[in-house]
Amino acid sequence: EAIGLWTERHPDTPVTVAWHAFQLNPDLARTGVDRKSYLEQKFGGPARAREIYARVEAAGREAGIAFDFDRIRVQPNTLQAHRLIAWASQRGRGTPLVEALFRAYFLEGQDFTDDARLADAAAEAGLERDAAIAFLASDELSEDVAADESVARQIGVQGVPFFIFDRRLAASGAQPADALLAAMEEALAGTTSGGAGA
Repeated sequence: EAIGLWTERHPDTPVTVAWHAFQLNPDLARTGVDRKSYLEQKFGGPARAREIYARVEAAGREAGIAFDFDRIRVQPNTLQAHRLIAWASQRGRGTPLVEALFRAYFLEGQDFTDDARLADAAAEAGLERDAAIAFLASDELSEDVAADESVARQIGVQGVPFFIFDRRLAASGAQPADALLAAMEEALAGTTSGGAGA
């Protein structure tokens, strides 16, 4: 929505979106863990977990997103997903893949400890499924993802979503479109007045 508003105001200044790796739970086993137990442990019990996710679901409804957290059975280690996003981004399909992954996980509860399901999302995003399977079976881009995560932690990222504009302005957490647009406008003003640039 913010990009749409930006495009209306600045039709000659395109927005480039780059997805960077950040795992909330980098130490999870490759096979993931039971989602319900994970949330209860993380938030101090089932009541607190329900309360937090009820707020997220309400925010989703306002944004037209039908989150279905009850369908999620496994809390995955997301390294493979981050590697796949980096691979897709090299092919100009990063954003379509991220959208497919978000739909599959948050709306359909798909288990991303299964590389076949990640490859299905890649195919949905317009990538060759067999090539995605072959990539996921390798360790290609693992070091790139680790380096990306290291930079995120060094600059103080602790949660997602986290937005960085023009490599110098940041916004943490879910933000309304007008707040994101304001940050984009500020980044543009800084660039046009001799700021850091893109």
